[in-house]
Amino acid sequence: MEKLVIEGLPSRDFWRGRKVLLTGHTGFKGAWLLFWLEAMGARVTGCSLAPEQPRSLFAELHAPERLASETIDIRNADDLEGLVRRARPEIVFHLAAQSLVRRGYSDPHGTFATNVEGTNNLLQALAQVKTVRAVVVTTTDKVYRNVNDGRAFVETDPLGGHDPYSASKAACEMVVEGWRSRLADEGCSIATARAGNVIGGGDWAGDRLIPDAVRAWSSGETLKVRRPEATRPWQHVLEPLRGYLVLAESLASVDASAPAYNFGPRAESASVRTVLSLAAREFGEVRTDFADTPEGPAEAHKLDLDPTLAETGLGIRGLWDLDRTVTRTAGWYRDFLSGRPARELCEADCCAYLEDVRRAAMACIR
Repeated sequence: MEKLVIEGLPSRDFWRGRKVLLTGHTGFKGAWLLFWLEAMGARVTGCSLAPEQPRSLFAELHAPERLASETIDIRNADDLEGLVRRARPEIVFHLAAQSLVRRGYSDPHGTFATNVEGTNNLLQALAQVKTVRAVVVTTTDKVYRNVNDGRAFVETDPLGGHDPYSASKAACEMVVEGWRSRLADEGCSIATARAGNVIGGGDWAGDRLIPDAVRAWSSGETLKVRRPEATRPWQHVLEPLRGYLVLAESLASVDASAPAYNFGPRAESASVRTVLSLAAREFGEVRTDFADTPEGPAEAHKLDLDPTLAETGLGIRGLWDLDRTVTRTAGWYRDFLSGRPARELCEADCCAYLEDVRRAAMACIR
């Protein structure tokens, strides 16, 4: 019987035994992607700094001894080149980054060094090993020149960045463009992935909405919110990760791919206030202090992505609406803090999500 190939679903046959390099594997999205890749049988080499937070999803899901050979600072070109030569990957996911807007203000030098120089170091090393067939470089929805006109960004819109983090990610896009032809000469395709605001269980980073809310609410403290009416294209972490995996498969095949893809929800962006209201339902009695006026350094008030290209070119369509996304995310934290293992919770989310992908695909076939 012929195996059914479902559009928009990563192929286990493709990933089984595939040699993959994943930078940023100790971060929030990286730990989820490592979990998914290894479940499909990929042979993954990680490249990352050690987790910053005392509590980390990577530490909950993966054996700590793997860090011994994979703790590499991508700003160190020699160490990074050595790791790449040892790994000789076929597929590369570049997630390692300084990813916090406010830290970009406090440490602009480190932000640009990691996001720009680090990316250049990686691509230079990959061009030398001649084994790589596909590279997915993750940037952000904040790479666009945002004038707050309410229009959803498409991939051909001008890049910009009004803060060090956003500007560094826009510059990262230019680094990728600078290496595109050289990598193509070596038989390697490359694309950038611009994802909307990603939430999900296991993110413990500081200065992020859901982790900050969980820390405050679980300890009985009041959550202070800087910009309650700011809107973002919120999505569950499994949504863009599915896009990254399918994009990598496309890049490694003969199919033509665009140089950049937006990954975000089809629905309009939602406000911070709305997201917190949905999350609070999973925690019961909570206290939240919404600021009357914005506090802190400048950030975009409205941000929205147009995901049409990913839908038409890769078959990636957002599945979980805002309610499902926030409910599953908040429920993950609630259950984890009640004693359920992170691996069990991540497996439950993955199973539920993949079942929804299959169900949606079969509905289209019928």
